Amino acid sequence: MTPTQLRAFAATVRLGSVKAAAADLEVTEAAVSMHIAHLRKELGDRLFTRVASGLVFTPGGLRLASRAIEMLGLQDLTVREVSQAGSGRRLLRLAASSLFAEHAAPGLIDLFAGRADDLSVELSVHNAQRFAHLLVTRAVDAAIGPRPATLDESLSCTPFLNYQVIAVVGGAHPLAGRQASAAELQEQTWLLGPSAASRTGLVPSVLRRLGIPERNQRIYQSHAAAVEDAKRGGGLALAVSFSVGKDLAAGDLRQVAGPHLPARGSWHLLALAGQEAASTASELRRFVATPRATQAMLRGSGVTAGRFRPAVHVTLWT
Repeated sequence: MTPTQLRAFAATVRLGSVKAAAADLEVTEAAVSMHIAHLRKELGDRLFTRVASGLVFTPGGLRLASRAIEMLGLQDLTVREVSQAGSGRRLLRLAASSLFAEHAAPGLIDLFAGRADDLSVELSVHNAQRFAHLLVTRAVDAAIGPRPATLDESLSCTPFLNYQVIAVVGGAHPLAGRQASAAELQEQTWLLGPSAASRTGLVPSVLRRLGIPERNQRIYQSHAAAVEDAKRGGGLALAVSFSVGKDLAAGDLRQVAGPHLPARGSWHLLALAGQEAASTASELRRFVATPRATQAMLRGSGVTAGRFRPAVHVTLWT
């Protein structure tokens, strides 16, 4: 078995067809079929058969599917560890939801990476629904975003920061500073960041609970761009509260209250459980809940330890 053959089979299993696997791997369908044929011959198992509804996998094919993902992940990990050993540097590959990546990741990464001269952090933005797959296949070492609806036992989940999403408008907007009804909110133009395009997370949840029609949603390349348009009177934006504190204090933005607003959420760090976790992911898991890390995420990393005085918040949970 070669890595190329295993990669072709794993893509076929994941996507449900040879055609989709070929497109994903950017090769021809004939190449994918050839790799699978070699596996069938070597293992003495058909692995799967085609039926009208798709592919039906044999017990051996299902076993190979799980092993292929594990073997490819270990191969990538080995290559990376050898490269790091040769260069004398360590690498943390971090996946994040768009909301965390824009508002809290810069301060966290700057402070975390600055603690060690041999550490580099590579950040990529993904839909939170892909976190489990990215971790299991070892495409990333850790992921930060909303807690998954279902959590596989192979993954650990560490909550570390609560946050609040509020609705804001420009100072001259008719809804500025007042309580709005559900009907009024549904009629507004909503200026949204890329997190609104996901199916998971706090922002999509708020939009669903409010029943905001898609025709009234405008999605921008960044959450900051959506908020800037709201300042100019373009409509109503959803923003992380700590990111717009100065604009609210200056009167450039006004908060709008209403059903399901404000909304509260929390960010979680996901990694492989136990000894399977990368050492850099374990370091980040211990660091991310410290007061210094919290300060860096909320305000950036440019505050010295001597001037850091964390506020005390008491939350009652039922």
